[in-house]
Amino acid sequence: MTPPEGPAGPSEELTYQYGLEIEARSQWAYARRRFLRHRLATTSLVILLLIFGAGLFANYLAPYQYQEINLNALSAKPSLHHLFGTDSAGRDSLSRVLYGIRTSARVGVLVGILSTVIGTIVGGLAGYYGGWADNLLMRVTDLFLTLPLLAVLLVAAKYLGHSTPTKLALLLAFLIWTQIARIVRGSFLSLREKEYVEAAKAAGAGDLRIMLRHMLPNTIGPIVVSATLTIGTAILLEAVLSFLGFGIEPPTPALGALLNEGQDQGIDKWWLVTFPGVVIVVIVLCINFVGDGMRDALDPTQRRVRT
Repeated sequence: MTPPEGPAGPSEELTYQYGLEIEARSQWAYARRRFLRHRLATTSLVILLLIFGAGLFANYLAPYQYQEINLNALSAKPSLHHLFGTDSAGRDSLSRVLYGIRTSARVGVLVGILSTVIGTIVGGLAGYYGGWADNLLMRVTDLFLTLPLLAVLLVAAKYLGHSTPTKLALLLAFLIWTQIARIVRGSFLSLREKEYVEAAKAAGAGDLRIMLRHMLPNTIGPIVVSATLTIGTAILLEAVLSFLGFGIEPPTPALGALLNEGQDQGIDKWWLVTFPGVVIVVIVLCINFVGDGMRDALDPTQRRVRT
């Protein structure tokens, strides 16, 4: 009777000799561990989820409706009854900030999704096919990059009329997908020369299957990081447009619009500008720190975790 063949690898050898079974971890599991060890990114993610959660559940958390007028508390300073004070119409600033967070988060997330889809499609097609398709798509991308973003947004917002969150998100996504497209193109240019892509072509796989099944999963890291940072950029742009009076229009509350209304009511009512401004700064900083942590976690060349 012949003895059984030996195990094929180190994990099988440990299982065979000592009865130990080693659990294999995926790359996503390692990325999750690296991200959780990034203290600043983890703390920022918790703060960001709390802020966005407060905006999402503003109907339940806000002490007043954002349009509710209290004639007995006109331009009241921050107090126990109105933590963020009130405006000249007696509307509670805390409630308006919570509803404004919901609007800004909606615009930012929608822009992040739409611009990521557009940029991934354009960059993926350009990087995979190369040649004339690459030249055509990249020249279009360069054309969008040369446009003065703020000026184009102001003109477009002026002629589009009343801006709803969805309409503004579509406008922003149409203009800021270019960075993601360039990142995806660079990744696809590198990946299309890999052996497994050549093997898939030799096996008869179609172009769409190769791009979706073999190349796109290996580009998820840069795409996720870029999408995260795009959300922060979109929230800032929405705030700037609303502050200048070309963004979300009343009665829909938005953080930039609250800043615009606050600065119109005078510097002595400092709370009307301070609290919405602080919320915007905290949101954007948290998004940038989360993006930084995700880049460190998803980049396989990273060996040192920053804290």
